[in-house]
Amino acid sequence: MTRVLMVSRCPPHPLHLGDRLIIWHLSRALAQIGVELDLLAFADRPEDAAVDWAAPGVRAGFRTIEALPEPRRTAAAYARRLALPRARFPRRAADAWSPAMWARVAARAASGRYDVAHFFGGVQVYEYAGALGGLPAIITPYESYSLYLRRLAAREPRLSHWAQLWAARRYEAFMFAPYRAAVVVSPPDRAELLALNPALRVEVIPNGVDLAYFQPQPAAREPAALLFTGNFAYAPNADAARYLAQTLLPQVQARFPDARLWLVGADPPPEVQALASDRVTVTGRVDDLRPYLARAAVFVSPLRLGAGIKNKVLEALAMGCPLAATPLSVDGIAVQNERDALVAPVEGGALAAAVIRLLADPALRAKLSAAGPALVARDHSWARAAARYAALYAGERGE
Repeated sequence: MTRVLMVSRCPPHPLHLGDRLIIWHLSRALAQIGVELDLLAFADRPEDAAVDWAAPGVRAGFRTIEALPEPRRTAAAYARRLALPRARFPRRAADAWSPAMWARVAARAASGRYDVAHFFGGVQVYEYAGALGGLPAIITPYESYSLYLRRLAAREPRLSHWAQLWAARRYEAFMFAPYRAAVVVSPPDRAELLALNPALRVEVIPNGVDLAYFQPQPAAREPAALLFTGNFAYAPNADAARYLAQTLLPQVQARFPDARLWLVGADPPPEVQALASDRVTVTGRVDDLRPYLARAAVFVSPLRLGAGIKNKVLEALAMGCPLAATPLSVDGIAVQNERDALVAPVEGGALAAAVIRLLADPALRAKLSAAGPALVARDHSWARAAARYAALYAGERGE
C-alpha cells in the first residue's frame, strides 16, 4: 500500500467548486486502487468552519482530513520573496505564511508514516517543501497562472495585468523546483512552465469526469436552446456569459428567432444577472446540472480567457450534449474538429456560424452527441487519472 500525505489549497467539498471537485474524485479513485491518503487543507471559505470533515459524505477517499485557516498573504510579502531568494522557501515555521500548516506538514513528514507527499495548488502550498525533510514530493498546480495572465493581458492590456504577469512568471520559474515533478492538466500549461524553467519535470494528467453521474439521458433536447455552465464569479466565465448574451445570441437569432440561452451556475455577479431577459435565463447555482445538459440543443463554450482544462466541457461531452467551442475551451481535451465537436474562434462570427450550423443539422448534432461520451470514457475517467498518479507515486518510492 502506498501512503500519501496530501497538502491542498482547499478541502474536497462542496463539489460545485471545481478545484474541490478534483481532489474529491481523485481521492476516491486512488482509494479504490489501494492508495491511503491523509489530507491537510486550507479552509479558504467562511462556510468551511462549520463542516464536519470526518463525515463520510464529506471525507471522500481520505482517511483523515485536517483543515487549517487560510493565511493572509500581502503584496509586500509576495514582493519580499521575489526580492530575497533566501526567503522563497522558508526553513522554519515562523517564516512561513502559515506557521500552523508548516508545523503540521513537518510533524506528519517526520512521523515516518508516508511514502510520498502530494501538494495540490501553486503559491498557496509550494512553500512547505522545506518542511518535508527527506520525504519525496510532487506538486499539482492544476494550471499555469502565468498562462492565464498572459492570455488576459493580451485581451485586456492593462498595467495591472502586466504587473501580475511579471510577478507570476517569476514565481512559477522557481516555486516548483524542489519537487520531483509538477503535474498540470493540459499541454499548453506544461509548455508555459517549461518555458519559464526548462529544468522542471512537468507531467500532464488531465482531469476526469464522474462517468456514472454524467452520462447520456433519454430526455428530448429542446430546439434552439443554448447552454453555458460555470462558476460565474470566475472572470473568464463571466466574460463568456457576456459574449454569449450580447454578441453570439443575436447572431444566432438572425437565423433562428426562437433561440434562447441558459446561463447555469453559481455566483453570477451583477453584470451577469443583468443579462437575464425573455431569451436569456440566469439560474444561479443549481443542485443538478444534468437536466440542462440533457435538454440543451448545443453547449456553447466561447471562452477567450483562462488556462487548464475545462470541467464544464468534459461534462457536456460526457452527457452527449453537442458542443461548439473555442480552441481555448478544449485545451487538454483530445477533441477533433468535426468528429467530436465544432471548434471555432469567436472572431469574425465563426463560433456563431458553428452554432447555427449545428442547429440547422440534426444529423451533425446526433453525430457529435454520440462522439462526446466515447471520447470522455476513453481519455477522462477518474480511474485513468488515479492510475497515472499512482504510477508517479511508485516512481518517487523507487519501485
